[in-house]
Amino acid sequence: MKILVLGGGFAGLEAAIKLRKYGYEVTLISDRDYMFIYPVSIWIPVGKRSFKDTQLSLYDMQKKHGFNLLIEKITKIDIENQKIETDKNTHDYDYLFIALGMGKVQMKGKENTHSICGLPEESLVIKEQLENLIAKGHGDITVGFGGNPKDPTATAVRGGPAFELLFNISLYLKEKGLRDQFKLTFFAPMDEPGKRMGQRAYDKMDGFFKHYHTETHFGKKIKEFTDKAIVFADDTELKSDLTLFIAGGEGMDLIKNTTLPLNKAGFIEINELCRVEGSKNVYAIGDGAAIIDHPWAAKQGHVAEVMADISTYNFNNKIKHIGRRKSYWEKLHIVCVMDSGDGAAFVIRTRKKEIMIPLPVVGHWMKKGWGWYYRQTKMKRMFRIPGM
Repeated sequence: MKILVLGGGFAGLEAAIKLRKYGYEVTLISDRDYMFIYPVSIWIPVGKRSFKDTQLSLYDMQKKHGFNLLIEKITKIDIENQKIETDKNTHDYDYLFIALGMGKVQMKGKENTHSICGLPEESLVIKEQLENLIAKGHGDITVGFGGNPKDPTATAVRGGPAFELLFNISLYLKEKGLRDQFKLTFFAPMDEPGKRMGQRAYDKMDGFFKHYHTETHFGKKIKEFTDKAIVFADDTELKSDLTLFIAGGEGMDLIKNTTLPLNKAGFIEINELCRVEGSKNVYAIGDGAAIIDHPWAAKQGHVAEVMADISTYNFNNKIKHIGRRKSYWEKLHIVCVMDSGDGAAFVIRTRKKEIMIPLPVVGHWMKKGWGWYYRQTKMKRMFRIPGM
């Protein structure tokens, strides 16, 4: 039996690990030889984390967990013939786990922006651009995020890292004695960015903006980005020397060029078992899957790992003719430690509760501790706490 896992991110790596625990031989295919730990990459631009220390070697993971590893770029997914084509080979499969992440909505002038949620190398570009601006001693920095109007569930939004990057930059400038020489503005086309975290969390965001002396610009559709400004639909402009923007998500072109069932945003349609609709041997997990519409649902790393756990559990029980199944619907929730450089806010939203707790000082160390904890558990150096 040939099992392939496509993608070496949160979902793909976790799926490969869980499949090995169940005793299956599995091959993971990734276009890079490391997993990039995106939640802690917010510190790369402000010099609190190195690029190398934000990587988790897939070769080390292979040695620890025993899965097969191929570093190849996937060029075609042939569902009908159960084949995966890469830049180096063609691979057959009996069962497939797609964990390739998502693409980004294309916008006019997007090349004039940089994203902390883009390619890993972009974090270094942001660092370089920020240092260049600091060398000048003044400037206008804008940080924001967008959505995807075609996404029926509105889950393909990455707001948290934008908030974190904004507050960390503000603190960084303050530490250099330059905060008053820079104008920081947070922008988003929606009227209430961050509302998915819950009303209580959203209501408290104003306090963070005031504390870090940042202005806001909400509720205007973005027309284009130039090298000097953000231009809105009404032709007004927001001056910007450095624009850091996280675009809304959409299905990858690689996925769109398949016969997989897709929603309007190009995400793979799955059932509650994480199995692709109409398929018996293909699962889709992580950012590339279309998750159901709940106010407490969003594409996050922990959700990707939940889906990896659910899909492999259901797969194993199917193979072993065990009747029990799990639904990822029951596990959906929003949880994050939103770091601000000198503190953080703990945010959680579920069916039954909405919580946002400001955590001065200790919150920042909690976030740093999570980064260490994540690496140690993946390397099997310590026990993993369920749900974390």
